[in-house]
Amino acid sequence: MGLFDTARPNPAGYRDVNVTDVKLPAQGYRLIDVREPHEYTGELGHIKGAALVPMNSVVAQAANWNKDEELLFICKSGGRSANVASALQRMGFTKTMNLVGGMLGWNAAGLPTEK
Repeated sequence: MGLFDTARPNPAGYRDVNVTDVKLPAQGYRLIDVREPHEYTGELGHIKGAALVPMNSVVAQAANWNKDEELLFICKSGGRSANVASALQRMGFTKTMNLVGGMLGWNAAGLPTEK
């Protein structure tokens, strides 16, 4: 059973994942950080193994992704990543997820980051 199967369904079609449910290294799902480069390397850092794909590049990059792969999107607070998860769901991606609370929640939980 993957992370998607245990995540909480959202009315927009994607699933919400709590920071405490993420296990590293990511196994069976891809971590995608949709923030800007200066945020990725900034004060909040990023989750080890997360690929940086800024929000405005996601649709173009998604053309290269498997529509049935588990994709966990991350941003600063969970707003941008929720929008991306919802947009890709509408594009036919079947297992999109949003990290609730984003990097603010991740840091508040004392979880490890890289800069």
